[in-house]
Amino acid sequence: NRLVVIGAQIWPMIERVSRGLRNLFPTAEVEFQFAMRDPATLIPTLFKGSRFRDFAEFTEDMQPYALAWSEMIARLRSATPDCPVTVWCNEDTPLIWGEIMREMAGCDALRRLKGEFDLIEELMDPAGFRRMQGYLAESPPENEVLTRRILAAFLDKYALDDALEEELDAPGWSEEMLEDMTASYEEDVDAIAHIPGVSLITP
Repeated sequence: NRLVVIGAQIWPMIERVSRGLRNLFPTAEVEFQFAMRDPATLIPTLFKGSRFRDFAEFTEDMQPYALAWSEMIARLRSATPDCPVTVWCNEDTPLIWGEIMREMAGCDALRRLKGEFDLIEELMDPAGFRRMQGYLAESPPENEVLTRRILAAFLDKYALDDALEEELDAPGWSEEMLEDMTASYEEDVDAIAHIPGVSLITP
């Protein structure tokens, strides 16, 4: 966990790792797909799963304000320029899980897959989730955009009280600092959408 973020970089070893994975299949068409996460929640989550007990000690070599997924993706693209990259924000995953599954499997955009609503089900009142399933069965959406709008509408109405809230353990980091990090992350995601060779899946 401690090696995921060092200094001002996310995943400093991405070049070596990506080249190694690419070279496992030298004649194949290889694509990298992964979720990004707001550093304001990523770092506290890494801390929670680490052996460290002191947050300040865990983050002493990190530069949280300087972290940018676009920088990591640029290094990945440079290391393996023949490999397209598909990314999405972890925060959006429940709404776009079906599209992510289809992208990974290479399926038709309208093909329904078992388990595509599993993540959003965890966030919703069971009765509301059943209503959503009924609505989708009676009025199948014509495309991914409509599907996501339906999911968002039902989630807005039937979300479990605590499901969309995340408790962060980041002692010493002010609310203002966390908000600034999140704002920088959102700006970075907008920039990532324009990187050649990178596809960004959004709600």
